Amino acid sequence: MLNKTGFILVFLMTLLQGFYAGFAFLDPLEFANLRGTELASHADLDWIKIYASRTLFAALIIGYLLYLRSYKILLWAALFGTVMPVTDAWLAYQSGASLNIIVKHIATVAYLLITFMVLQGVVKRENT
Repeated sequence: MLNKTGFILVFLMTLLQGFYAGFAFLDPLEFANLRGTELASHADLDWIKIYASRTLFAALIIGYLLYLRSYKILLWAALFGTVMPVTDAWLAYQSGASLNIIVKHIATVAYLLITFMVLQGVVKRENT
């Protein structure tokens, strides 16, 4: 059951990152609004597309590691991945985003920490 839970948590993380990448490519302006930041100029749209390419890369790597069942690497990816939503929450706060958007970023941190803890249990069981 723990393996299945860990798999599902990482799979959902991969899907979400893939969705964000596609959304950022297709509608960078609306994506910036969804994330809680405003674009200073039309030229900033390029930065959203750069974000999208890096997010797609992360989704593909995480998806491949999940395919390989590399849970030990994935648990560290979940923990280190908290850097992104913490930064997103801070940037959203600085730009005056609504509390709902900031809470969404904080919820992502919680999700990643839960994923980290579940994957720790999976790795522990695999090593015994």
